[in-house]
Amino acid sequence: MSKFSRREFIYMMAMLGASPIFANSHTRMTNTGNLEDYYKLKPFGNARLMHMTDSHAQLLPVYFREPSVNLGFYDNYGKPPHIVGEKLLDYYGIKGNKRLEYAYSCVNFEKYAKAIGRTGGYAQIKTVVDFLKNSFGEEKTLLLDGGDTWQGSATALWTRGKDMVGAMNLLGVDIAVGHWEFTYKAQEVLDNVKDLDAEFLAQNVKVKEAALFEETEIAMQAYDEDSGHAFKPYTIKKMGNARVAIIGQAFPYTTIANPQRFIPDWSFSINDTGMQELVNEIKENEKPDAVIVLSHNGFDTDKKLANVVTGIDFIMGGHTHDGVPEAVPVKNANGVTYVCNAGSNGKFLNVLDLDIQNGKIKDFKFTLLPIFSDLIKEDKKMKEYIKSVRKPYLEDLNRQIATTDVTLFRRGNFNGSWDQIICDSLLEVKQAQISLSPGFRWGTSVLPGQVITFDDLMTQTAMTYPETYARDMKGSDIKLILEDVADNLFNEDPFYQQGGDMVRTGGISYKINPTEKIGNRISSITLTSTGEKIEANKSYKVAGWSTVGSKSEGEPIWETVETYLKNVKHIGKLNVDTPDIVGVKGNPGIV
Repeated sequence: MSKFSRREFIYMMAMLGASPIFANSHTRMTNTGNLEDYYKLKPFGNARLMHMTDSHAQLLPVYFREPSVNLGFYDNYGKPPHIVGEKLLDYYGIKGNKRLEYAYSCVNFEKYAKAIGRTGGYAQIKTVVDFLKNSFGEEKTLLLDGGDTWQGSATALWTRGKDMVGAMNLLGVDIAVGHWEFTYKAQEVLDNVKDLDAEFLAQNVKVKEAALFEETEIAMQAYDEDSGHAFKPYTIKKMGNARVAIIGQAFPYTTIANPQRFIPDWSFSINDTGMQELVNEIKENEKPDAVIVLSHNGFDTDKKLANVVTGIDFIMGGHTHDGVPEAVPVKNANGVTYVCNAGSNGKFLNVLDLDIQNGKIKDFKFTLLPIFSDLIKEDKKMKEYIKSVRKPYLEDLNRQIATTDVTLFRRGNFNGSWDQIICDSLLEVKQAQISLSPGFRWGTSVLPGQVITFDDLMTQTAMTYPETYARDMKGSDIKLILEDVADNLFNEDPFYQQGGDMVRTGGISYKINPTEKIGNRISSITLTSTGEKIEANKSYKVAGWSTVGSKSEGEPIWETVETYLKNVKHIGKLNVDTPDIVGVKGNPGIV
């Protein structure tokens, strides 16, 4: 008997009116649109892990447009999360399911956003978390936070992450890891960790030997001076009758992608060798029933880690903001490790139920639950908490800056409309020929017809190194920057993918072939104002922000953008500078 391809199987099931094709997914008890029905899962197993990640300090419900460009190459070509738009709907068999189309894809975003409304919100997440915890058994449940939680909003910046520590405590987070958490100063990080009720784990963050030798104040607060671990590397949790090991993995390239000057005593790495040694040690000494890694590596990096390290059952991942609605199996020398990711901005909650018997996982059910704010009653305590932390800043947060007829979004490999506004602001306010803006993945969306508030602007710019610059730069250096960032994004080896999306540009156009090697991906760089080709030895005035190596001299980027938007007043149309992308014909990662 011949086997169906995935596409043929999905088509057949769709004709039969079957449910979406999510591997090993929970079955919902009913689905009437009520909270208790939509989020009530058929009982399974004896240990429940709930997982959220990359909320980027978005306490309130948000609009968030999923990417229309999320390219995958080499071993990740055509595999989740590198499938977007209609191709994603076909892959998972969800075409026609309006709520799931809205949650997982960019298809009909404006239409669904107006009809369904915002997603996420900590008061809504609290309600769902408590419902899932109480219906399963609190003593058998853990809530994991995958990091990028203390940064991304005005209030998080102004309170130095403390508003999010309070929200995590009220939400009931049990275990957490970090990335943008480390963009505050080291002592601020340590103080926040002390205030956090959750265990903050990181097997791959070490105190530098020089700091230990000099007995610096930060070094003396290390979790383990002998091993050099700055934070606790793992924990063992009792979940009913099961014992589960949770290992923490911080973003391994923090001191490359973000300023090392804030955390000079700490080093970060993939530490896959150390991870294997730790897994072996835990299995031998602790004899857990399951081993879970709470990671902020990024999806493709987690897949490679799952391939080269054995003995891990599940990796609950973050960083790349991918909402992947199934646990993806990855084979390794001794078995299979499943890799999961829970999207961003509070839009999703992963639910992993384990059937643990005789010291191992016999089976599991996994569901990526979208947090539809319109279906969920706000938790009163969390609602009041959010109100209290925002109250001192409401005058600034609610300040109206401009209006828009254009959907403003950021997420995507090459550019977004929010990024274009930032680049245009730098060009005009700094009177530059070229502008550069980092390819950050964080930042919410604004719908046509909405008023742009200072609060909205800060979801794109609120960070601890926002200073702007304007300086002369040679054409050769501009190409070098583009090549370097492209390699971070498209390197064949996921362990060398060290940053976010492609640097955003204003004032130039260029051609990129992601399948080439570093040095050969970028070509045909021209000034859009004149059509003049950028010359290697000629200098150009370049404006930008968010310098990693040292602090720039200019005003914070939000001041630059607010000045520009107040002058423009209304975004009636917007020309988004997207490069000429070659070598991607037929790639399902681009609409």
